Order: sequence, then structure tokens, then C-alpha cells
Amino acid sequence: MKSRIHFKILVLTYKAVHGQSPAYISELLRPYAMNRSLRSSDQALLSVPRSRLKTKGDRAFKVMAPKLWNFLPLDLRAVDTVDIFKKKLKTHFFKLAFA
Repeated sequence: MKSRIHFKILVLTYKAVHGQSPAYISELLRPYAMNRSLRSSDQALLSVPRSRLKTKGDRAFKVMAPKLWNFLPLDLRAVDTVDIFKKKLKTHFFKLAFA
């Protein structure tokens, strides 16, 4: 059940990052801005905001989506289309569940 919820959140996040979602969803996500040039600067990471409440705050979309997105491998984050992203994401979750 948890993987299904994460799947839905990540598909919505993919659409928001690639400009395929409504503006109110895209506004919740911010790209990670670094102070200096690092090797991780080209990995399409999202900034994870701090939440004040542990129970409800960490479950909010604007907190959970960047955490899940940054956990994904780079080749999965860099996919071109939504359909390919969904296929690779399902494969990724199956590998995590049954490995």
C-alpha cells in the first residue's frame, strides 16, 4: 500500500518538475540551489523544506515529494516521458520490495 502511495506522489512530482501539472502543485516544489559548484549540482534534486510538525508536517506533499524524488536514482529522474517514467518507477519499486 505504501508503494502505491509513493508511486502516485512521484508521478505527480515528475509532472510538476516537467511543467505538466497545475501551477499550484508546481509552486510547492523548489529545485535544490547550492552555494558552490558540486558534482551533485546536475542531478535535478529538489529542496526539502523543514516541517514544524512531525506527524502531519512530514506527510505533506511539499515535504514528502522532494524526499521521495531525491531518493530516486538519477537515471529514473532524467527520463523524458511520463509513460517511461511510470514503467521504470514500477520496476524500481518491485526491485526494492523483492530484492
